[in-house]
Amino acid sequence: MKKLFAITFAIITCVSVIAQSNDEQYTKGMKLKSEYKYKEAFPIFQALVKSDSNNASYLQYASYCYSKYGYYYVTAEAEKMKYYKNAEYLAKKSIKINEASADAHYAYAMALGRINENASSKQKIANAKLIKAQGDRAVALNPKLGGAHHILGRWHKTIAGFSSIEKAMINSFFGGVPPGGSYEDAIKSFMTAIGLEPKYMNHQYELAQTYADMGKNVEAKLWAKKAMEITPSNDDDVKAKKDCEALLKKLN
Repeated sequence: MKKLFAITFAIITCVSVIAQSNDEQYTKGMKLKSEYKYKEAFPIFQALVKSDSNNASYLQYASYCYSKYGYYYVTAEAEKMKYYKNAEYLAKKSIKINEASADAHYAYAMALGRINENASSKQKIANAKLIKAQGDRAVALNPKLGGAHHILGRWHKTIAGFSSIEKAMINSFFGGVPPGGSYEDAIKSFMTAIGLEPKYMNHQYELAQTYADMGKNVEAKLWAKKAMEITPSNDDDVKAKKDCEALLKKLN
């Protein structure tokens, strides 16, 4: 009996230590994520998912980090796609466990968006409705989630920029797209994202690019310059600054 008690106590103690360790690592990972330190956050959430593959929070933030890590730190396109596919899988699993998580829907929309960057026109169109639906769901669950508004902004901008052939394909084979898909809708979404996260440079760059796509060069220059007033503090900012410089050079 004493031996059985000792074994039981040891198991309980081990489980408690693991749980405590996971909690500490989760707190550390969330802090790094909030600081946009994706390279450092990625292995933490990767390990957390391995320790508990049914924890919705671990899954959704691991998905987010897979998308970010694949985008910034993987060079080969085929390898990038593996990261994005992993991100898609983890986000979908997280949603199955907790459908009411705005971050899970956001992570799913982000993964699909990354996949679409190197997809064929047919695949882009096939994913278009799903990205919009996931973005809308994320915003409905958490209207203050700036990243979700950003994704919706990019969705509207992308659909607005589709060629007449692509739009015909949408109408013929996919029954059209959800309402929206205009530059004006994109501007509204990016403006909302900026209001929520005014120091996140990429929101302002995407707004500048939207105005440029509309042929409104004065507004495009204004927002590109406003974006560059922000001091870069992470990989997103560094890329956004380069994109702003390239846009201004093109407009001048």
